[in-house]
Amino acid sequence: MGGNVKPITMAAVVAGVLAALVLAVAVVLMVRLVRTRKELRRAGLPTGPRWVFWGAVLYFVLPTDLVPDPVYLDDIGVLLLALRTLRSTPDRRMVMNPPRDYGE
Repeated sequence: MGGNVKPITMAAVVAGVLAALVLAVAVVLMVRLVRTRKELRRAGLPTGPRWVFWGAVLYFVLPTDLVPDPVYLDDIGVLLLALRTLRSTPDRRMVMNPPRDYGE
């Protein structure tokens, strides 16, 4: 059976498996983004600009991308950027380390 597999068929199978793995990574990042935003809101911390979160969600969900959707690398990049932005908002650092008021 191994000798009867055509190289094109094998390449298609490998491409399909890689596409599924990249999609799985993108879905995991989307879940992490949503959980991070939810945890920040639950803790009463600022979640950064709303457009960053919703822009990343829309970019992931909508079919129009910079790169066609079987290749989710651009989606992964947008999700990672949004996750990084949520985690490093200047407002969040201010809440975590508020400035001291020496006047009191």
